[in-house]
Amino acid sequence: MMKRLLDFLNASPVNFLAVRNFVNELQQAGYQRIDPREPIGEVKAGDKLFVTKNDSSVYAFHIGSKPLAEAGLRMICAHCDSPTFRIKPKAEMTCEGGIVKLNTEVYGGPIMSTWFDRPLTIAGRVIVRGDDALNPTTLLLHVKRPLLQISNLAIHFNRQVNDGVKLSKQKDMLPILGIVTNELEQGRLLTNVICSELAVNEEDILDFDLYLADATPACTFGVHNEFISSGRLDDLSMCFAGLEALLGTPDTDTTKVLAIFDNEETGSQTKQGAGSPFLAGMLKRIALAQSGTQEAFYQAVERAFMISADNAHAWHPNYSEKYDPTNHPVLGGGPVIKFNAAQKYASDAVSAAVFAEICRMAGVPCQRFVNHSDVAGGSTLGNILASSIPLRGVDMGNAILAMHSCRETGSVADHTYTVKAFSQFFKNS
Repeated sequence: MMKRLLDFLNASPVNFLAVRNFVNELQQAGYQRIDPREPIGEVKAGDKLFVTKNDSSVYAFHIGSKPLAEAGLRMICAHCDSPTFRIKPKAEMTCEGGIVKLNTEVYGGPIMSTWFDRPLTIAGRVIVRGDDALNPTTLLLHVKRPLLQISNLAIHFNRQVNDGVKLSKQKDMLPILGIVTNELEQGRLLTNVICSELAVNEEDILDFDLYLADATPACTFGVHNEFISSGRLDDLSMCFAGLEALLGTPDTDTTKVLAIFDNEETGSQTKQGAGSPFLAGMLKRIALAQSGTQEAFYQAVERAFMISADNAHAWHPNYSEKYDPTNHPVLGGGPVIKFNAAQKYASDAVSAAVFAEICRMAGVPCQRFVNHSDVAGGSTLGNILASSIPLRGVDMGNAILAMHSCRETGSVADHTYTVKAFSQFFKNS
């Protein structure tokens, strides 16, 4: 199980690659792609369907043996984007000595200092000319070697660096790509990489969505290999746990849904984010195709339960003062139910009790997280989705350290626990 997770993390440096890998897994398991531009057609018990949006979100449906209106939905939601740096258009900046750096902008809220002095690469999608102006061709790019680096200023020029330094997103976070060796390379280093990797002509490239990614493979560490070290654990580890549970459970009475959204790190308000009506629309169409009426959708929602799966903060042994004194989950302690009095999380006493009971039935320990009252916390997609589909649900996740770092730390045991809990959730109980 752990090798599959590490392989998935290494093959999924950005959202587009993660969704491609999900699609491959779903298709190998017999799931059929829905074209949202076409009628869905007949939907019957046991059908396995999926649909994508923007190449960066994916929604899978395993239709239960009982009608939606009668049995409802069991839904696991997560997100496949992570904080990083987006490469701007016209990105190449040639400096003295022919050194080329790339102009970037921040995506989400990364811990910027963790991106310094480590081998980086680029990944994303490149849009090339097709036969139809409204439907160009999308090619996915993942340069599988160290390609760039953001280098620190030497301590001799910045004696206060270990006292904390404010970083400029525009000045300090620009990666070095290479050195121009001839006039033909001037302004074309990045383009040459793209053309070489994808075997396309420069004149056919129309645009791109490209991002920086850590080039160091994910791994386990610790005396007992009990920890996971990787970029993008938030939230690809939850995405993959949901996929493992979906594919590992048989046909059930209740329809199972796995929804992997994009753009959670920037607020979810996109056509492929949790704030979009896309998932609600697809569920309505499926309900209509199954029963002949959309009324079944509204009945199913009232019988549904959602797990919003997004990682939680693990207690850090060096910073215990930052955590709530009685609700601070630890690495290896099991899935974490997240609470917030300001309703930033979907959890309430009822939904928390449901998830805790699921964990008990699965033989899995369960923890709870509440923010220290003097330390502001984040939010996630649970409540955003519930604002368009009024689902009963819980916000949970595995505890990790260094959330939004270039490399985060998680627990091997927690991943196994969560897959067991998700599998129990998807089974009839």
